[in-house]
Amino acid sequence: MLTASAAMFLALAGYAALCAVKPFGPCRKCHGTGLRELRKRIKVCRRCHGRRYRLRVGRRLHNYARRTRHDGAR
Repeated sequence: MLTASAAMFLALAGYAALCAVKPFGPCRKCHGTGLRELRKRIKVCRRCHGRRYRLRVGRRLHNYARRTRHDGAR
């Protein structure tokens, strides 16, 4: 039980560190290319708008919590 909890804590701490160091990750839809092939046509990815990177979920949560705390403290 203790080792599972420690492993979970280390995984969360590692992901938090990753989100702090590299807030943007490759787009999951286009795999970081910025382009999608649809029926033999190449189009710009709708999720990342061709920028190839998206904000990570953990960083999005961090920004939301920080913004909420800042707005509540005013």
